[in-house]
Amino acid sequence: MNSGTRLNPIPVLYMVRELGSGGIERDVTKLAIGMDRLRFTPYVATFKCEGLRYDDLKKAGVPVIHLAVSSLKSPKIFSAIAQLRTLIKGNKILVVHAFDSSGVLGIPLAKLLGVPALLTSTLGHRELLDRRTVRQVAFIDRLSDAVVVNCDAMRKHLIEDFSVSSNRIEVCYNGVDTTEFFPATMPKPAPLADAPIVIGTVCVLRPEKSLEVLQEAFAKIWPAVPGSKLLIVGDGPERQKLLTNSRRLGIQEASLFLPAVSSVAPLMRAMDIFVSSSRSEAFSNSILEAMACGCCVIASRVGGTPELIADEERGLLFTAGDVNELGRKLLHLIQNPLVRKNLGTAAAEFASEKLNIQIAVARTMEIYTAILGRKHAHG
Repeated sequence: MNSGTRLNPIPVLYMVRELGSGGIERDVTKLAIGMDRLRFTPYVATFKCEGLRYDDLKKAGVPVIHLAVSSLKSPKIFSAIAQLRTLIKGNKILVVHAFDSSGVLGIPLAKLLGVPALLTSTLGHRELLDRRTVRQVAFIDRLSDAVVVNCDAMRKHLIEDFSVSSNRIEVCYNGVDTTEFFPATMPKPAPLADAPIVIGTVCVLRPEKSLEVLQEAFAKIWPAVPGSKLLIVGDGPERQKLLTNSRRLGIQEASLFLPAVSSVAPLMRAMDIFVSSSRSEAFSNSILEAMACGCCVIASRVGGTPELIADEERGLLFTAGDVNELGRKLLHLIQNPLVRKNLGTAAAEFASEKLNIQIAVARTMEIYTAILGRKHAHG
């Protein structure tokens, strides 16, 4: 019987280091939950069974397997390998898809066990990785049948910087859940209720997000917009530095820092302008979700962001690191509410029609089916 039928769905194992609030974790979770269960049965293996996405997966009934190891040098590595072997053979896994360096454990083992479809994902620029991790992901790329990227910029990155053959790269753009992220007019949360303008962002607070650029730009325009607020949502190693910086710039009273939350859409709808100031980005989930909520977006011109935001059509772009340019564009949008509204409307329509989660899941299933078909492994 064909494995695409109700009685014999294709077992797929996703591998990811952790299940926190980052973009990769979000991508794994959306795919695992969104898979057509008549055609695929998803499993997730991770080194850390905790975090926002772990809770989402458990709630959706997706099996999550804890591999109690964090390093290839750990004495627990052999028990983790045995556990993974049991998982793959016991569930007759046909597809292993690793989203980060966790694949160093899973991809070679799966190849030895004869798993027919092996995939890795590159969802961010590898300049952000340490040399050891770069070597690890390049190694598992060579063992895999395909490398999945989330934008054309990442495709070019792998071809030009890592000599990955173009015929081994599959492009699958991120997708947004439009049942959660959609435009809606509602009262702003209490700390923002009286603000005439809310400028905000949602991200993991890491150095490459360059949030000090956003803070400095906000400090420049804040005197011209009395009562405006800067909302930063997320957790990460830069939090204390950013708090200190807000005091240095004299914007601490206008700045609101909130921790990562599982339901971020209401906060995005409270933002009049969403800003991504990253110096490195692939195809940002946060930008896409903000667009779907009808936010007017300003983002740095890096990675796949120009593919997502056509400048002056679905948002505005600025040169990464250029505080003055960001400040000018913020002021332009603040002073021109109709422009802000039109850009937000165009962004929401584009996200809903071209980049919804159903399209992303369908494309992923198509990739899996094609690889299995080439290997005659799905009959």
